[in-house]
Amino acid sequence: MRIHFYGALVLLAGLNGYFFYAWKAGLWNLVVTLPLVLLGIRDILQPRHAIKSNFPILGHFRYLLESIRPEINQYFIESNIDGKPFSREDRSIVYQRAKKVTDTLPFGTQKNVYQTGHEFVAHSLMPSHVDWTSLRVDVGGPDCKQPYSASVFNISAMSYGSLSKTAVLALNGGAKDGDFAHNTGEGGVSPYHLKPGGDLIWQIGTGYFGCRTPDGEFNPEMFSEKAKLDNIKMIEVKLSQGAKPGHGGILPAEKVNEEVAQIRGVEIGKDVLSPPAHKAFDTPIGLLKFIQQLRELSGGKPVGFKLCIGKRYEFFAICKAMIETGIKPDFISVDGSEGGTGAAPLEFSNNMGTPTFDGLIFARNILRGYNLKKDIKIISTGRVTTGFGIIKLMSLGADIVYSARAMMLALGCIQALRCNSNHCPAGVATQDPKLYKGLDVENKRVRVKNFHNETLKSVAHILEAMGVEKTSELLPYHIKRRVSDHVIQDYSDFTLWVEEGSFLNGDVPDLYKNAFLKSQATSFRQKEGFKKVS
Repeated sequence: MRIHFYGALVLLAGLNGYFFYAWKAGLWNLVVTLPLVLLGIRDILQPRHAIKSNFPILGHFRYLLESIRPEINQYFIESNIDGKPFSREDRSIVYQRAKKVTDTLPFGTQKNVYQTGHEFVAHSLMPSHVDWTSLRVDVGGPDCKQPYSASVFNISAMSYGSLSKTAVLALNGGAKDGDFAHNTGEGGVSPYHLKPGGDLIWQIGTGYFGCRTPDGEFNPEMFSEKAKLDNIKMIEVKLSQGAKPGHGGILPAEKVNEEVAQIRGVEIGKDVLSPPAHKAFDTPIGLLKFIQQLRELSGGKPVGFKLCIGKRYEFFAICKAMIETGIKPDFISVDGSEGGTGAAPLEFSNNMGTPTFDGLIFARNILRGYNLKKDIKIISTGRVTTGFGIIKLMSLGADIVYSARAMMLALGCIQALRCNSNHCPAGVATQDPKLYKGLDVENKRVRVKNFHNETLKSVAHILEAMGVEKTSELLPYHIKRRVSDHVIQDYSDFTLWVEEGSFLNGDVPDLYKNAFLKSQATSFRQKEGFKKVS
């Protein structure tokens, strides 16, 4: 795009000379074109806005339209709360906190608080005091030798290859400056994850990128060498992803340049399609033995797995395998079907997998039923942009929260929905150097840190207003929901909450009984001869 701009400069200069010598009107033409030329040069050199840097002069129209959009929306298009997948209000709060500018709301809420589904928390007349810097959780069960103190808010899995090198550098730099963790995504640990020195959660997907043999098998020696790096604090085995559960990762050929191919161990210029399932194991017990192997190879670092809840009996099977083997993950990441992705088939994003809140409540209930929750932390993700979003997830069972798309917005993403095309105008989700060079790393890493810190301050303020001192005190009854015109209930009124260890005594609620009975520790398939309980 900058090449186009330089070409435009040459054209303008030629036209200017033509008018000057042909009609003696060049002076006036110069008055018009020279300011545009200077503005374009300034846009290219400034570090704050990738859109202006990548699209000099033209980029200003985006911000002009954005500035007058509230009035246009209000009367002609949509309100601040209607946009999808993230509303203007959602995007604005991320931008404001990333830039540390005014993030207050004028004139009151635009939401209909009497609409069915509206959610809120109840405040207390006895507020508490919460230090936002103390909002951290220790991850590491009995078998973990190097537990990790994690912020309750971290960067969710986004791979280098899907994201640009400048985006990864800025994200990890923000994690370093703000003392929180950055999940690598399944694309492997790149030099851009390591250079800033931020804490990493290394995700191991079905392609085993960064620790694979030439034929795509898991390579223990390669894994061990990288897993012992100081930057890597936890390891996450990816079983499935909310945005495309049951489907392997997709990296379009346009993004597979020489460097990406080398890091992943794949061919240049060809689509990278991860297998839908792992080769290192194919049973629940096999999964846990693989987790034990990774923990030993990493020197005792926390190891867990990520999944979107699908068939319920499969999660029961994993928990039964934990009881049978005594091997437990240090954490489980529960993704929701509304989660983000760089590329996915439409049907998988729209019609596959369990939504975040349902999957989260289910996972915590099953872990509690088997008395496993005390040793296993739950990480939850799925369209989180605000302190209230974090509070809600933690009330429903999460110990820690991930965010991906909000962190992209903090980098300058404008929700152009071109993540799968290599044409991201903000330079975030692209491998095109003409685009990603417009993303200034030093400027954006500050914004990522700011967004994390300001959001945690919001969490602390909400906890204080609720009279709650610790996130571990949050429970379903803290979240209120309007269920009809004149009825408000909290989540404990219509959400099953299982007692610790109750499944070990045979006390399984009817809602879960079929999944409980058909599951087995030795297989992800249901028991043969199973008959559904009415």
